[in-house]
Amino acid sequence: MEVVWVFLCIFSVFFALPERFLVLAAFSQSLDSDFTFTLPAGRKECFYQTMKKDASLEIEYQVLDGAGLDVDFDITAPSGHVLFSDFRKSDGVHTVETEEGDYMFCFDNTFSAVSEKIIFFELILDNMDSDGEDPEDWKEYVHGTDMLDMKLEDIMDTMNSVKARLGKSLQIQTVLRAFEARDRNIQESNYERVNIWSLTNLVVMVLVSGLQVYLLRSLFDDKRKTRT
Repeated sequence: MEVVWVFLCIFSVFFALPERFLVLAAFSQSLDSDFTFTLPAGRKECFYQTMKKDASLEIEYQVLDGAGLDVDFDITAPSGHVLFSDFRKSDGVHTVETEEGDYMFCFDNTFSAVSEKIIFFELILDNMDSDGEDPEDWKEYVHGTDMLDMKLEDIMDTMNSVKARLGKSLQIQTVLRAFEARDRNIQESNYERVNIWSLTNLVVMVLVSGLQVYLLRSLFDDKRKTRT
């Protein structure tokens, strides 16, 4: 009997898998994307993101390369109101509770006449569920008693927690890669400067040494005319 009961339990679990996958689709998901671009000197670039009401928009940016490692940044709401403004900063993080419409965020390098900037930014969108689905709609897919004393709500809470932590880990890794790229650019720039100044000092030392030798030899040269 015990073998038959175990077999029925396993069969019930596999039979319920399609319904459980439908439940997974009913939960809200966060969307994230990242982008790296070159901002020429004296230019301003703007990007647009369509948002829904009561959603969340988080943007994080970094200047990876360019003189000063700084840029101007601002976020504008669909109403035209400027929500955040950063002036001559190398990085920043902003979170907005959104309304319906297109949000504009701009990177401004017009203050620089010669130096272009390489900029990385990441967008994280939360609560972007479509069609106004009710978070409790998944319950209509649940029928009968959960087998093996497993509660579906506990399973879904655990899976959502794991998903959120994995997403956060991916976000942190992306940000760390951006920091690493910026630090590498700084190190390469410093390396070039050290090499240039070392070569300049070497040339100056050679010239000074030659000048000293010439001056010492001129001091000991007997320029008096001798009669024969």
